Amino acid sequence: MIEAGNTQYAQSNGLKIAYESFGKPEDPAIVLVAGLYNQLVRWPLELCQHLVDRGFRVIRFDNRDIGLSDKLDGVRAPGYFRLLLKSYFGIPVPAPYSLDDMAADTVGLLDALDIPAAHMVGMSMGGMISQIVAGRYPDRVLSLTSIMSTSGERGKGEASLKVSLKMLQPASKDKTPLDIAVEIWQMLAGPAYPMTDDEIRKQVIAEHKRSSNPAGYMRQISAIRTSPSRVALLNAVKVPTLIIHGNQDVLVPVSGGIDTAKHIAHAELVRFEGMGHTLPRALLETFADLIIKNSNSISEIGA
Repeated sequence: MIEAGNTQYAQSNGLKIAYESFGKPEDPAIVLVAGLYNQLVRWPLELCQHLVDRGFRVIRFDNRDIGLSDKLDGVRAPGYFRLLLKSYFGIPVPAPYSLDDMAADTVGLLDALDIPAAHMVGMSMGGMISQIVAGRYPDRVLSLTSIMSTSGERGKGEASLKVSLKMLQPASKDKTPLDIAVEIWQMLAGPAYPMTDDEIRKQVIAEHKRSSNPAGYMRQISAIRTSPSRVALLNAVKVPTLIIHGNQDVLVPVSGGIDTAKHIAHAELVRFEGMGHTLPRALLETFADLIIKNSNSISEIGA
């Protein structure tokens, strides 16, 4: 059985990136790219185990500005309301870094680990980063799995203003940050796969003890909100592609997954009824089966 906690570090794109590697180094690599303000531990160990058991090396890592990877301390991000103006009205807003920079971090990690090409699996923001890697670095990607993510096309996969504001709810004398985190994760979990209060609290506390960097949240969300549409890049993706999405996702509505699949030739879209913006434990083995099936596919493009 694999175990968490064996954190290693690699230099990538001028940053120190924290990662964990499971399985045999000689096996085909699957790289798991985490979402907004998600540490590598958001990728369940159970999912990693399923993939290792099927003969793959699995690498999960902390993106820049989160977890044990380097932080861009002192670099200010624009306020969230300015970012909303960018999203809804197209008003230009500068950001400390871009999703393209984070994609370069990912490729740099492959370089550091001497991995010529890998199967990219990303969730939410990690799906966006994985899409960019597949589009800009086609020789480094064997297959692409984009989970509960979007194409970046305006009006697709965008949360409502109510949900967006909930994600920024400040603590008060009546609600601690932990209380708010519980409310947010209960909102994100779909009706068919609810998360209990205790389950969320345990997870959030464990992540906080590992690392906490609230300023990194705003810098990462700036990268998302200022990112242009990826449609042109998606049109160029030629590797086997799987899109996984929940029909009840309120943070990145399913229209984002539908639009992503629309722009990648031969992409397979798999939608789960009652799933929100989480990786339900009940579906982890199914996800692993789908990822492996996609990794074993032969792209018809260019055949």
